[in-house]
Amino acid sequence: MITIQTLNIILVVILVLILLLGLIAVLLIFKMRSKNSPNIKEEIKSKPKEENQNLITRTGKNINSIYEFMEFDAITDNMIARKNRKQYVMVVQCKGINYDLLSEDEKNAVESGFIEFLNTLRFPVQLYVQTRTLNLNNILNQYDKRIENINDQIIKINSQIEMAKSRGNDDAVQRLMFDKRRKENILEYGESIEDYTKKISESKNILQQKTYIVLSYNTAEYGDISKYSKEEVDDIAFTELYTRSQALIRSLSSAEVSGKVLDSEELAELLYVAYNRDSSEKYTLKDAIDSEYDRLYSTARDVLEEKKKRIENQIEEDAARLAAKSIIKADQKQRDEIRKKTKERAMELVEEYKDELSPQLYDETKKQVAEANMDENENSAPKTRRIIRKNV
Repeated sequence: MITIQTLNIILVVILVLILLLGLIAVLLIFKMRSKNSPNIKEEIKSKPKEENQNLITRTGKNINSIYEFMEFDAITDNMIARKNRKQYVMVVQCKGINYDLLSEDEKNAVESGFIEFLNTLRFPVQLYVQTRTLNLNNILNQYDKRIENINDQIIKINSQIEMAKSRGNDDAVQRLMFDKRRKENILEYGESIEDYTKKISESKNILQQKTYIVLSYNTAEYGDISKYSKEEVDDIAFTELYTRSQALIRSLSSAEVSGKVLDSEELAELLYVAYNRDSSEKYTLKDAIDSEYDRLYSTARDVLEEKKKRIENQIEEDAARLAAKSIIKADQKQRDEIRKKTKERAMELVEEYKDELSPQLYDETKKQVAEANMDENENSAPKTRRIIRKNV
């Protein structure tokens, strides 16, 4: 019995020791996991930061890219204000030459000028190249307006020709016909140019590359600006950036590269194309402004107003044509009255000289007066009088 009790006690002790060892192992594993979990969290937190540093984002840091200048507060006085007006940016658009078409001496001169440009730089600059699809809509609109204007001129010339013909002014008719032919040649040439430009605009593979130099100015360079107003800070930045840009443009001229400072509207277009790369080819900045996308509430023109405007334009055109025709008809009526009075007076004169004329001459004279064409040249009148006197 004593042996059995002793064995039971030993088994219980062994089970207790096994349970204690299991608990100790569980505690050790839990402690090891708790130590490793903060490192995992830190790695998870640090990974997005590392990724952000490699991406071009608004929240990223240490991004050495030209896209930094696109984040802006406002566009004012041909400048881009950034970082709560602590940094200002001015952009110079460059227009170069075809280097491959130059001779060796010209190439050497351009290279020397570019080296001189690099040596004269005393402030940081950035280069930005923007490629756009060539948009010819504005040019086509200008062609349409010019062609319409030439058509109107031809219509006016036609009215003047009809008036000159009714008056029997051959010199004026010839002069107007020459002017009309000249206008028609210009019109034909303009229409051919417009057709050619439309065919070019249908091609989507024509690209236009523009190069810009970006100049930046930090207000910290001026010192403490807290005592200045916002307008005064803008003036300080503009003066400094404009001076730098003009020095830059003069230096570029030595390398046969011309440049100009972009105004506020051109800066807005530059940023619009940069932010809307895909849609800017179909929907330009001018279209967006005309559609009043910058307004909180935008309204379209009333259909009735558009119809009224078209009616008014049609009335103006019809009135101009009616006035031209009325002038011609009034002039013709007046000339008819003059012819009638002239013939009546001629008959009176023939009657006055009836006694001095033979019956045959008297009858023939009355017949000639009645059948006389008053549109003939006035030089024929003295000749007629001389004939009458000679016969008398």
